[in-house]
Amino acid sequence: MELILASQSPRRREIMELMGLSYQTEVCTEPEQIPDGLSIPETVMHLAEQKAAFALRLHPHACVIGADTVVDLDGEIIGKPKSPEHAFRTLKRMQGRTHIVYTGLAVLKDGYADTRYVATKVRFRPMSEAEIRWYVSTGEPLDKAGSYGAQGYGSVFVESIEGNYFNVIGLPSPILYEMLLKAQVITEDRT
Repeated sequence: MELILASQSPRRREIMELMGLSYQTEVCTEPEQIPDGLSIPETVMHLAEQKAAFALRLHPHACVIGADTVVDLDGEIIGKPKSPEHAFRTLKRMQGRTHIVYTGLAVLKDGYADTRYVATKVRFRPMSEAEIRWYVSTGEPLDKAGSYGAQGYGSVFVESIEGNYFNVIGLPSPILYEMLLKAQVITEDRT
C-alpha cells in the first residue's frame, strides 16, 4: 500500500527515513480550521487529521500520515514565529522555563482512522539576550513551532527533555510505528 506523508517538514521526512519507511509527500494546501473550544491536544489531533484527510482525498487508495506540532507555554499555543522579532520575544519568554511540545498524529486509509497525540516536557536553560539574538540570527528558529530546533543549534539551550525526543522535532516515531502496525500498513518483520 502506498504511504503518504501529509507534510512539508524536512525533519518529519528525516524521521520517516530513519524508520525505514518508503513514502511520498503531499502538502495540504487548505487553510487550517480550528473549531472553538478545543484543548491543545484536541487541536493538534484535529489539525493532523485535517492534513491527512486532504491528502487522502488526492490519494484514496493510500495510507496517509498527518502530523501537527505546537508548543504549549502556560496554556498558550506557540506556533511558528512570524518574524525574527517574534522569535526573539518567544525565546525570551521560554528561557529558564519548562514548556510542553504536543504533536498530533493521524493515520487514515479507506474506512480506517487512528488519531492520537504525544506530549513531551522540555526545559530551557536560562539564556542571555545576546544568546537569543545570536540564535535568532542563525535563521533556525524561523520555521519551527516554539522558535527552536532541538536537533540543531537550539540543542545547546535544551536543559532537559521528559518524554519522546522525536516528538520535540515533530514526529514521535514509536507511536507512529505502533499506529502503522495497527493499521496493517507495515508488519513487524517489514514483509
